[in-house]
Amino acid sequence: MLTGRHIIEPGDLTVSEINEICALAEQIIVDPISFQDVCRGKILATLFFEPSTRTRLSFEAAMLHLGGTVEGFADAASSSSTKGETLADTIRVVSSYVDVIAIRSPQEGAAFLASQFSACPIINAGDGGHYHPTQTLTDLVTIRALKGSFEGQTIGFCGDLKFGRTVHSLAKAMSRYPHNKFVFISPTELALPEYYIKTVLQPAGVEYTTAERLEDVISDLDILYMTRVQKERFFNEQDYIRLKDSYILDKEKMRLAKPDMIVLHPLPRVNEIATDVDADPRAAYFKQVKYGMYARMALISKLTGCL
Repeated sequence: MLTGRHIIEPGDLTVSEINEICALAEQIIVDPISFQDVCRGKILATLFFEPSTRTRLSFEAAMLHLGGTVEGFADAASSSSTKGETLADTIRVVSSYVDVIAIRSPQEGAAFLASQFSACPIINAGDGGHYHPTQTLTDLVTIRALKGSFEGQTIGFCGDLKFGRTVHSLAKAMSRYPHNKFVFISPTELALPEYYIKTVLQPAGVEYTTAERLEDVISDLDILYMTRVQKERFFNEQDYIRLKDSYILDKEKMRLAKPDMIVLHPLPRVNEIATDVDADPRAAYFKQVKYGMYARMALISKLTGCL
C-alpha cells in the first residue's frame, strides 16, 4: 500500500512496488484518457528551492493530466526562506493546504527533513548529490518499455559519477534486479565515491568494472546512461582538456555500439551528446522525458490514494 507514503530515495520502494508503478505507467501510456480525472480535487505543491525545467514541469503536467491542480514556487527567492523561515515550518504550513508535495533542494537530506514535518506525502525531486527517485522511476519505465526487462542488462554510466544523483539512484535501483552488470566510465576526479561502492554495490553483490574511455567499453553495453562532465570539477585544466572528448557521445562512438543499445540522459544536455546522435533510433533521451511524466502520474495517483 503506497497511500500516504514518503518517497525520499529508491530504497523506499520495494521491487514489487517499483514493478507495480511501472505497470501502471504503462497502462497510462496506452490509455491516458481513462486516467484524466482520477485525481480530481487533489492538489500537488511543487517546492523547488533549486532551478529546474523538466522535473518541475513534469510533476505539474502529471498532476494536471490526472485532473488535479498545482501550486508552489520555482525558486527559493519566491519562498519565505528569504525571510528566514525554516524548511520545517514551510513544510508544516504547505502540507496543511495540499495532498502531496514534490520538493527539490540543493541541500542533501532536505527531503528527508521535510518528511519529518509533513502532514502529506513528500516526494524527493532531487536533494543535492544524494537521490532523485522519480528520475529513477522515469529511467526504469523507459528501460522496461524499450528493453523489456530490468534483468540481465549491462549498463554503462558515463560522466560525473561522483556528484551525479541520478546515477546514484538508478544504479541503486538496478542493483536490486538479478544479473545486471555495471560499467562506470569517468575521469578519476569524478569517479564513483568509495562510500557508494561500500554501502550500495558491494552489499548487493553487483558485478562492476571501471573505465576512463567510453570508446573502450561502449560495444559491451545494453544501456548507456550519459551525464555531464563539468570543467569546474577538475583541479587541473590540462587533465580536463586531455579527457573531455572521451565523454562526448557522437556518431563515431555510436558506430561501436550494439544495434539495440539505448542511450539515456537525465537532461539538460550541454555538449556531452552531439546533436548528430539525436536522429539515431537508439537515442532514447527525449522519449525518456515523456515517460517521466507517466511515471510521475503513476506515483502521484498511488501516494494520494486515487488508484
